[in-house]
Amino acid sequence: MVKVFRCPARHGYAVEVSPFIANRLACSASQYYGIVGCGSLLVLDVTETDIHLLRRWEWGDGLFDVSWSETNEHVLVAGGGDGSLQLWDTTNQNAPLRVVKEHTQEVYSVDWSQTRGENLIVSGSWDQTIKVWDAALGQSLTTLRGHEGVVYSTIWSPHIPGCFASVSGDGTLRVWDVKRAACRLAVPAHQAEILTCDWCKYDQNIIATGSVDCSVYIWDLRNVRHPVNQLLGHTYAIRRLKFCPFSRSLVASCSYDFTVRFWDYSRDPPLLDTVEHHSEFVCGLDFNLHIPNQVTHTPACFVPSCYLS
Repeated sequence: MVKVFRCPARHGYAVEVSPFIANRLACSASQYYGIVGCGSLLVLDVTETDIHLLRRWEWGDGLFDVSWSETNEHVLVAGGGDGSLQLWDTTNQNAPLRVVKEHTQEVYSVDWSQTRGENLIVSGSWDQTIKVWDAALGQSLTTLRGHEGVVYSTIWSPHIPGCFASVSGDGTLRVWDVKRAACRLAVPAHQAEILTCDWCKYDQNIIATGSVDCSVYIWDLRNVRHPVNQLLGHTYAIRRLKFCPFSRSLVASCSYDFTVRFWDYSRDPPLLDTVEHHSEFVCGLDFNLHIPNQVTHTPACFVPSCYLS
């Protein structure tokens, strides 16, 4: 069964399932594919029959990414085309709790740390910098430089405190140590822009990257001379990918080719399934952490998939 929520004149850029509430989603959206215009942040509840709008906030520029707090079920952070990060609370219908604007260009990625003992936010921007913030979004704790292109994705390690990965228009995957404020590893992962990356939930050494070259590469950080596997099948740039929280080697990817694909990188061939019902770019993707086989993707729909059965 496919459940669809449509937001006229908005294109969904990111969707994230709440880590606390199994049926709650957050979606960041923009007008005119984020080129010009405003943005919206939507909080949605999925019922047995449809998708219900719980909250909707408007922003003066496009919103490109969103991430839920790992310590407060009501709080989430979004990244905007005006260089800002905004902290929102679902119990506050009016304004954001906090807005900071240190980036000088679009904030394309925000992520909330998942490891115990820390509560940090990381942001990546078109200004080629990465910033780390405390949970209250005060002044940034550190600014990291090293990428020579737009930073498209910044993702915390679910295993190692103070460690995150980033990918960029410069074709590199980088792994960072926040305590040392330094890049630990730089991998020339693709010969094209890399738009997305994610960590394996079961192995701290495995990361996937997705590129405008239409490929997903699986990397073992202990040996980065060659990828573990190359997942080929998309026909346009891969916008976002996620490792499954219930299966060690399962990866989902979405693309400007209007499809979502499911892969098992341990199999040959690795492609398990292709979802083709979208009629525009697919930019957002997330697994439900609470309910196996449920996957959400934007611009406009929620899909309980059966790829694991």
